[in-house]
Amino acid sequence: MSIFTGAGVAIVTPFKPNGEVNYEAFANQIELQIKGGTDAIIVCGTTGEASTLSHEEHLDVIEFCVKQVNGRIPVIAGTGSNCTETAIYLSKEAEKRGADGLLIVTPYYNKCTQKGLKEHYTMIAEAVKLPIILYNIPGRTGGVFIQPETVVDLCTNVPNIVGVKDATGNMSSIAKLMSLANGKVDLYSGNDEQIVPILSLGGKGVISVLSNVAPKQTHDICEKFFNGDVEGSRKIQLDAIPVIDGLFCEVNPIPVKKALNLMGLEAGPMRRPLTDMEDANAAKLEKAMKEFGLL
Repeated sequence: MSIFTGAGVAIVTPFKPNGEVNYEAFANQIELQIKGGTDAIIVCGTTGEASTLSHEEHLDVIEFCVKQVNGRIPVIAGTGSNCTETAIYLSKEAEKRGADGLLIVTPYYNKCTQKGLKEHYTMIAEAVKLPIILYNIPGRTGGVFIQPETVVDLCTNVPNIVGVKDATGNMSSIAKLMSLANGKVDLYSGNDEQIVPILSLGGKGVISVLSNVAPKQTHDICEKFFNGDVEGSRKIQLDAIPVIDGLFCEVNPIPVKKALNLMGLEAGPMRRPLTDMEDANAAKLEKAMKEFGLL
């Protein structure tokens, strides 16, 4: 049974001007996501600036999200680390605080082998009962890539490892993965411009940055595809490309926080070392958002 099917939002963590978490704005954004049809909330991932949250903040944000959602849709907590013991700690605490599942990024900096990846993920999975989605994003992990065979091995042999968020951009590798999966891997797109292609290969949905600003449209890309309206799904996907380009013209989540601020949704500032968006890029993003009907 999949944790969710459709569009999950990789939600931002809004900050106040003084750098503290803005829980009032966060609650508002959660409600707007649910109202817009989002199928799951992924909290404290890359887009949520988890790398600059203290452990206490990280777990408090997860707990707040769980309580605000109150069982209406699944909440999946990002609890990855390049230290296996830290990932185990965060995962166990997220489970205690009511998360429905975990998203665990490939260890970064260490550059472990495929054997190391298997041991890392297996040790985390054995420490909790929650379902786990692997997060394959070599662009942020020093090029460490979970090979298709490794994904299938983990999803086959570790009961609570259920799928993968693939942000590799490598469609050939994704096709190979699904050819080997034998129905045992829940595949989610980690790239908003590739939702339809990944659904066509048997994907369950997307873990989306775009959904922060366009929850209904992102949900509809998936829903229309699953209902057989492939043309309708494809049209939204293609219409959204300029906005997606704008959301990734600087490193995520710089543009999406700018977009939310343009919409009056109080995402607040970035935490260093990330900085505010360059003016020329912000103008490009704003233009695309207007053309897509978001402003």
